[in-house]
Formats: sequence, structure tokens, C-alpha cells
Amino acid sequence: MHLAFFLLLGASLARFLLRHPWEDRSPWIVALSGALAALYLLGPVLGTRPTPRRIAWLVTVVAVWMLLVVLAPSFAWCAVPLFYTGMRTLPPRAALVLVTLLTVFVVTAQVQLSDDGFDPNLVVAPPAVAAIATAVFVHAQRQADRQRALIDDLIRTRRELAAIERREGTLAERQRLSMEIHDTLAQGLSSQQMLLQAAERTWDSDPSTARRHVRTAESIAERNLAEARRFVHDLAPADLAEGGGLEEALRMLAGRESTAFRVDGAPVPLPERAQSALLRIAQGALANVREHAGATSAALTLTYLDDQVVLDIADDGRGFDPAAARDGGGVRGHGLPAMRARVRQLGGTLTVESTPGEGTVLSAAIPLRTNAETGR
Repeated sequence: MHLAFFLLLGASLARFLLRHPWEDRSPWIVALSGALAALYLLGPVLGTRPTPRRIAWLVTVVAVWMLLVVLAPSFAWCAVPLFYTGMRTLPPRAALVLVTLLTVFVVTAQVQLSDDGFDPNLVVAPPAVAAIATAVFVHAQRQADRQRALIDDLIRTRRELAAIERREGTLAERQRLSMEIHDTLAQGLSSQQMLLQAAERTWDSDPSTARRHVRTAESIAERNLAEARRFVHDLAPADLAEGGGLEEALRMLAGRESTAFRVDGAPVPLPERAQSALLRIAQGALANVREHAGATSAALTLTYLDDQVVLDIADDGRGFDPAAARDGGGVRGHGLPAMRARVRQLGGTLTVESTPGEGTVLSAAIPLRTNAETGR
């Protein structure tokens, strides 16, 4: 529209100068044309909002144009860009009044330019052009409004989805932290409590056994302190943080729990998340063995297969009914649900085989390909 305005203004001035030899009004026409061009250039600087300065500018532009039309009717067609300028600046009713006023001036100018008498086209064409211009502008405005509404809806939906994702992330992190705390600090504190209670019962009758219980409780407290510090640092398992890898961490855990440990298959690098999950599962399972199974022996086995890594924890304790455990019958804490959640997050499976009086075998299998592709 800006380009069209200056083209029409220049064409109108050229037409006037070509058709009319230099005369008394020519300086005024040239000066007003230059003034109108300069005024129009100020429009974008003032913006499009209907501020008092913008409205005063529009009134000045229209007034100068009308004066030009009175002096030289060939400038009438500059009204078309002014239609859009007025409709973008003024409220709908005021814009309609301006368009009507401009159209009247155009019709009058066209009639004055006619040398062949009255021509109906000169009366009908300008209002038709004004109507088309108005219709195009209104349609464009409605389209723009719909697009803005759609964009607003999309932005609002994106913000809502982001908020939902943040809430889900927060809940997942809380669940993860609850499992981390249960498998480390809570289990360790429970073990310390049992050991100290045992030491208190045997303090007078068997001092050496009581002291051994106290030393074991002290060792567990030391490990819990390391875990707590690691929570503050980056929540990674303390055994893994020492740099020995999963096998070394499991071997250290088995040593503390007086449990047999072996590795089958060719070890392959595992993502930190998988290593942490398997170590936590081993810690939780051995804590359950120590507290609930009444076992005389237990064994950890880490097996590397072609497509998965499997951690087995077996004991010869009193066993239990896995179906009752899944239903929550008599099972306290987060133990098995937490283990299942850890394995499920890595695309793996947790299997529990147990019969009352015949011990328990817990098996956690994590696919190797999924972890390698996802980098988890």
C-alpha cells in the first residue's frame, strides 16, 4: 500500500504536469505533492495504534490530499491507499465515514475530469472500488483476528502442556527420590536399628557378639553418611561414585552383606542409569533378605547376555507368596514396587519366584539394546 500510494502520487503529478503547461497553480501542486509525500512517510514512524498523534497525522494527510484534489482532480486515485490507512487507524464507524468522504471527493474529481459530459461509470466505479477495498480489508482483518486467536490458543495449550510436563516431572522425581531414600538411607537405618537392638540384648551375656553388632551398625552408618553426601552432590550411588563400575559396586555390597557374588558372561558398558538401578535393586533385595527372610545364605549373580543384563538375588530364607506381595498383603514399605518401577523405567522386567519355606529368587532383566539406543 505504501508503494502504491507513492506510485499513484507520482503518476498523478506527472499527468498534471504533462497535460497542463506551467501555470499559476503549478508551484502549489508541486509543493503540496512534496508535502503529502513527506507527511505520508511519517506514518510508519507513528505506528498503527489510534493515538492522538496518529489521528492528527491522518487528518493532516487527508486535508492536504483534499486540497490537492480540489486544485488537480487527477490526484483523486491516491484515495485507495488512504482507504486502508484510515481503516487501520480509526474505529470502524469513523473509518466508514472517512471512506465515504474520500469516495465523494473521488467521484467529484472524476466528473470534473470528464470532457464528454456525464458518464455513469465515473459515478459508479469509485464507490465500487471503495466497497471492494473495504471488503478486502475487513476480510483480512477477520483472518488476522482468527490467526491471532489460533496462535493464542496454541501458546496457551503449549504453556498448559509445559505445566503438565513439569508437574509430571516433579511427581516422577519425587517417586524416584522416595525409592532412592528407601533403598539406601531407610534400609540402612532399619538395619542399624536391628543390629543395635540385637547388641543390647546380648550386651551382658555375649559382649563380643554385641560389639560385633555395634561395629556392623557403625559400618552401615558410615555407608549411609556417604550416601547422604552423595544425595546432596548428585544422587548417584556412593559405591558407583567411587569409580569401580557396577561389578565392583556389587562385589563391595556382597562383601558387606556376607553374600556370594559372581559375574557370568562378557561384561559390556552399561549406562549410568542402568547401573544405578541394578545396584539399588540389589541393595533393596539384600535388605529385605536381612530383615525379613531369615536366610542363612544369599547370592548375587550378574549375567550378561546378548540382548540383556540380568541381576539375580537368591536366598534360602522363609520365602513368601508373590501374589500376596503384589496385592499388598502383609508387605510393608516400597521394596518390590520400587524395584518394579526402576526396571520398568528402563524397559525391563522384574520376576519374583518364591514359595513359603523354600526361599526366594528375584531377577531383574534390563534390555541392552534399548539402553544403548536411548543412551539411558
